[in-house]
Amino acid sequence: MSFRLSRRHALFATAGAVAVPARALAQAPVAANDVGRDLAAEVDAYVRRCLAAWPDQPALGVAVVADGRPLLTRGYGVRKKGEAARVDEHSLFAIASNTKNVTAAAMAMLVDEGKVKWDEPVRTYLPGFTLSDPVIGERITVRDTLSHRAGFGLGAGDLLFWPNSDRTRAEIMAAVPHVPIEDQFRARYHYCNLMFVVAGEIIAAVSGMAWEDFVQSRILDRVGMAETVPLMSRADPARSALPHGRIGPPLRYQGPMTLLSDTIAGIWDWDSAGAAGGFCTSPTDWAKWIGVCLAEGALPDGARLFSEASARELWRPNIIAGSSPGPTAELPGRSIASTYALGWQVQDYRGERMVTHGGGSPGGISATVLIPGRKVGFAIFSNAEESYLLRSLRSGVADILMGKGEGFDWIADSQRLEAEGREKSLAAAAEIDAKQAAGAAPSLPLNAYAGTWRDPWYGDIVIAERDGGLWLDFTRSLALKGPLEPYDGDTLRTRFPDKREEDTFVMFELEAGRPVRATMKGVSPDIDFSYDYKDLRLTRV
Repeated sequence: MSFRLSRRHALFATAGAVAVPARALAQAPVAANDVGRDLAAEVDAYVRRCLAAWPDQPALGVAVVADGRPLLTRGYGVRKKGEAARVDEHSLFAIASNTKNVTAAAMAMLVDEGKVKWDEPVRTYLPGFTLSDPVIGERITVRDTLSHRAGFGLGAGDLLFWPNSDRTRAEIMAAVPHVPIEDQFRARYHYCNLMFVVAGEIIAAVSGMAWEDFVQSRILDRVGMAETVPLMSRADPARSALPHGRIGPPLRYQGPMTLLSDTIAGIWDWDSAGAAGGFCTSPTDWAKWIGVCLAEGALPDGARLFSEASARELWRPNIIAGSSPGPTAELPGRSIASTYALGWQVQDYRGERMVTHGGGSPGGISATVLIPGRKVGFAIFSNAEESYLLRSLRSGVADILMGKGEGFDWIADSQRLEAEGREKSLAAAAEIDAKQAAGAAPSLPLNAYAGTWRDPWYGDIVIAERDGGLWLDFTRSLALKGPLEPYDGDTLRTRFPDKREEDTFVMFELEAGRPVRATMKGVSPDIDFSYDYKDLRLTRV
């Protein structure tokens, strides 16, 4: 159980997920006139209030669009904590999974051209494609790859590229058939980056261009997003809001705010998985993208990026992500249903449709929120992992733009929840240490656990003797290397020297007095879901 507002919530939660006082308001477009300028000032003032409440936050980027025109594009704060260089509306932020709606739009363009069909099997475009469940591998369609409904568990396969890995895109695709599937096909929603990598390879196979080249030439260049790069390795550090986070003690996401890297790619290099989360963009550029989305694919010059039919398809729900009985006196803003469409989350919110997506990377979180009935949308970019700050901004700005900004203090409420979560996390950290202090000794000498351990999809994890102890090496993950020490019986735990990363328990299974199999799970209750240690099934080589 995660006690903090995790990256999972940053990706999935929207303004409608938490109670706000209800107030009747007819749908009406927000005009980019004097009212619009007042809205921009109100949003700006609210952002500054949030920053004052979270003084450790280095920088934010904000974009607000109404009736196809930017009302506000602004940067706040500094690129790097402790230094004077400030961000502005042209600074680059890593937006992670907000990339997914661009990938979906790229696929929609190929559908418009008759080169792809939404409900055609993946193997039509990638011959020989299969999955660990061959029946699903045969039936999975293009639509499924963009809808989080294939049956994979949350974050399945993410260790192929999270944290930074040396794998190529081809190597990731070669591993896909071995990643375990835990649920039935199209039965439930499970967030899955891996299938967006597959979608990117469909785009490449059909278009004859790598995913990043397609989105650059067919989308970024046409929309005029000259500041945006589709891969974070291309982000100029001098123009970037650099990533920050809390790396303990005692656990990740606790302790002082710390610079994680002097480049975005230094902590977040998803070039091999770019279609799932590669973009770095600026408030100025993303405002242009919001405008295209609100215009259902139309460009300012009247030309079309994708058709109205494709625009409707991109926002048509494909799987229920969450549901509730609906609004109550205590929760008047609660949604009846939250769904996932194609690269977008769609839900009801106070009787209106809200189209959203979140993004979470090491050292940054972001949110895009569209309110189509009002022809208004906004985005928040952060270069730190202050999830409760993002919650306050996302919900508070939505309320302002919908005329519902009075009566609920998002800042105070988020600070209360943050304090409660911090207290629980600190207690959990103390309990972890206490269990280790009281734990039983390993049943075998430590050198008995040494060897090469292999997982069908991840590959090799090597445990070697070093300096009288053990050293664990995730051979394809650049930072997951460090001491392995006794915890409780035949459960050992890591102590990675790179404190930006998450430690793991290793649970060994013995036969005839010899370790033969092992599984893993994260040490911290706050661990990010993309450390999918739980999906590893290791056997001794």
